Amino acid sequence: MSIASPDETIRDRTVMIHQAFWLEYLTLAWMTVEAAVATVSGIAANSLTLVAFGIDSVIELASAGILVWRLTVELRRGQMFAEGAEQKASRIGGGLLFVLAAYVVVSAGWKLWTHQGAEFSLPGLILCVLAVPIMYFLSLRKLALAETLGSRALKADAVESITCGWLSLVVVAALIVQLGIGAWWVDAVASLGIVWFLIREGREAWSGQECCAHQH
Repeated sequence: MSIASPDETIRDRTVMIHQAFWLEYLTLAWMTVEAAVATVSGIAANSLTLVAFGIDSVIELASAGILVWRLTVELRRGQMFAEGAEQKASRIGGGLLFVLAAYVVVSAGWKLWTHQGAEFSLPGLILCVLAVPIMYFLSLRKLALAETLGSRALKADAVESITCGWLSLVVVAALIVQLGIGAWWVDAVASLGIVWFLIREGREAWSGQECCAHQH
């Protein structure tokens, strides 16, 4: 069995990095749409779940931008130099998820305290239904590349895509229940349901857990 030369290994890694670039560009494009539609429709319907979903999309945008920066660093200055940038990228992603979790808790508590309800949003429902398969595809591809490249930052970004997919399912369920029973508290309670996902994935990204230590 032949062993790949160092030059071939570098070329293979460069190809995978370019694949990761395309995944991040797709993420940037979709998250721009998702952030705009979710935030605008959420504000219009006074829906915390949709607004939180929109903010999560903004965090995904930031995470994708950080990953583009990290991958650019590796291409220009090499893998070893990129590892320092990668740790910073992972912590930034984790910190952003913590901020979103805190926002959701405070906002949900306020809405429950003041008995503020939300209206049903058809654009929000359509957006979240579309987000489920898109996030599923992006997360699978990112996780596969993260495994091969041994990248904690790319794994953290993939995990955020998974979280976004779960959030979209929560929002879909909340909007359907809201349409069905019309209870004022549905939106606030549903928004609290996403906090566990945000904290769990935020802790993983912040601690910089190794995702494929054998690759280092």
